[in-house]
Amino acid sequence: MSAHEDSHSNPGSQQKEELLKHEPGGDPPRNGITRRGFLKGAGITAAGTALLEGVHGFNTAAQSTDPGVKVLGPGAVPVTLSVNGKDHAIQIEPRTTLAEALRIQIGLTGTKVICDRGSCSGCTVWLDKMPVNSCTMLAIDALGRHVTTIEGLSEAGQLHPVQAAFVKHDALQCGFCTPGMVMSCAALLESNSHPTEQDVRHAISGNLCRCGTYARIFAATLDAAGTSRKA
Repeated sequence: MSAHEDSHSNPGSQQKEELLKHEPGGDPPRNGITRRGFLKGAGITAAGTALLEGVHGFNTAAQSTDPGVKVLGPGAVPVTLSVNGKDHAIQIEPRTTLAEALRIQIGLTGTKVICDRGSCSGCTVWLDKMPVNSCTMLAIDALGRHVTTIEGLSEAGQLHPVQAAFVKHDALQCGFCTPGMVMSCAALLESNSHPTEQDVRHAISGNLCRCGTYARIFAATLDAAGTSRKA
């Protein structure tokens, strides 16, 4: 009896050959699904479902065991942000970034959003006098903190020394990065009143100026600090 005839006389042998043919290295099945692929997909689906259920269960347990936990969202919620010494009552979704809240909700458009991913620092503001990228920070994380924007640096109509020095030294071209640069340089002078040029370079290392006015920015900051360029 030939092998061909034997496969027809033994259905089990024929099925075995079909399964082996579709193992790794064999031709793909006609319907596009292998037994191994089906089992792998089912396993991933089950694992994903278990993970989601675990996260949901954890959140539910946290809320039920700790009545002090406050759940925000997903819709807009009322919050109060302290910006430039004033309280601003606004309505925001929990996903709103600090930059969006400042520009859209409060109307302080001096804070610029350029890359929107924290790589250029054009959106720099102060959080309790610490420079932060407002495009990568949630507005709700600023609750109870003091936010300062470029508009809040000047007092009684008088420019901050760094702002005045930027004008004096023409430390800008397109001006889009300027607010973030000024905030970073002013923050440096808050912690170091006599910086060197190397200190200024380090302070703005995260700020990107596409026009390349770094030399004038260094000079302006050192001038605002009353320090020689050679210090």
